[in-house]
Amino acid sequence: MLSLHISASSGVPVYLQLEQQIKHSISSGLLQPGDQLPSTRRTAAELRINPNTVARAFQNLERDGVIRTVPGGGTFVGEAAAAGQGLLKSEKLRRLRPLANQLAVEAAQLRVVREDVARLLNEAFDALHSSTDRSRKPKSSATAETDS
Repeated sequence: MLSLHISASSGVPVYLQLEQQIKHSISSGLLQPGDQLPSTRRTAAELRINPNTVARAFQNLERDGVIRTVPGGGTFVGEAAAAGQGLLKSEKLRRLRPLANQLAVEAAQLRVVREDVARLLNEAFDALHSSTDRSRKPKSSATAETDS
């Protein structure tokens, strides 16, 4: 089940927070191609935000091929979204460049050395891959996690 959380104090626009969380849910395996997302209205009501903000996030995700909308049928994770299929390597790198630049600027301002940033990035990849592996393994009733 998709669980979205908004932080008003993060400094990141709400629509970008939604986009990032949905992309993370897909890359971690929580959402699979073909899974249905909650409606714009339902998402807005649950998060207590303007429906136009959710619509903007969904439109951006649809434009990028991450999700697809079926008129009158709902919004679904795109078939190619999980693997990033259909994008050339140059396009994938183009999309990551602003994030890399932002990370480099933040690290420089905090005086964090390149090796430590690389280690953090590797740890993030490892955590993402381990959560992907866990989400794809069937859970027995004795070990199933519950939301509190």
